[in-house]
Order: sequence, then structure tokens, then C-alpha cells
Amino acid sequence: MNKLTPIFIAGALLAVGVLAYAQSGIGPQANGVTLMQSAHGGHGSPEYSDNPVIRDYQTANDKMHADMEIEFTGDADVDFMRGMIPHHQGAIDMAKVALEHGKDPKVRKLAQDVITAQEGEIAMMQKWLADRSK
Repeated sequence: MNKLTPIFIAGALLAVGVLAYAQSGIGPQANGVTLMQSAHGGHGSPEYSDNPVIRDYQTANDKMHADMEIEFTGDADVDFMRGMIPHHQGAIDMAKVALEHGKDPKVRKLAQDVITAQEGEIAMMQKWLADRSK
């Protein structure tokens, strides 16, 4: 037997194991809840849940991630501000879902506080960028 044969066999077994794990969906099925595959990364259309809460969170999350796909300038300050605006907007959109569907008064208060704080920070970031014509 060639000296490389055992190495080749081990590599092939490792590759098969990795592919089997990737196909199993173990990560997205944590706690017995299967999450839908999003369209993030160009993997086709998202499949939205029939549950309105899940669907609304999926919509907010997908929009946030799509909007965060910015072209980086190499200026750390500008790139931070441009990336954080959609990130903060995503927090606002998720907080609105919590207000629409949630019942816990503490969560609803936090959601309202998030909206207020994030809207102020978005306005500050937009002004900062506008002042620099970015």
C-alpha cells in the first residue's frame, strides 16, 4: 500500500463527515426549533414562517442584514457609522415587533426605550456623515 493511501482515506472520511454535518442542519435546529434559511448571502428566496411573530422578526432581520451590506471605504469612522445605521434600524424594527406582539410590560418598556435611543443615535450618525459629505 502506498504511504499516502492512509492519509488520503483519512482526508476523504473527514470531508464526508464535514459534508454530513453541514447537511444535517444541527446548528439551526438548536433546542428542537428549526429555523428557516434566509436569503442572506445570495442563497435564494427566504422561506417565511406562517407564524406572524417569527415572520415579522425574519423580515426585520433579513432587511437589516441586506442593508448592512455596504461598500467599505477604508475609513474606519465612516464605515462604522454607515454600518451601524442599518444595525440600529434593525433594532428599532425588532423592537416594533415586540411592541406589536409582546405582552410583558418590562419587554415592552425596553422595546420602547430601544426605539427612542436608537432613533436618536441614527440621527446623530446621519448628521455626522452629512457633515462630512459621506
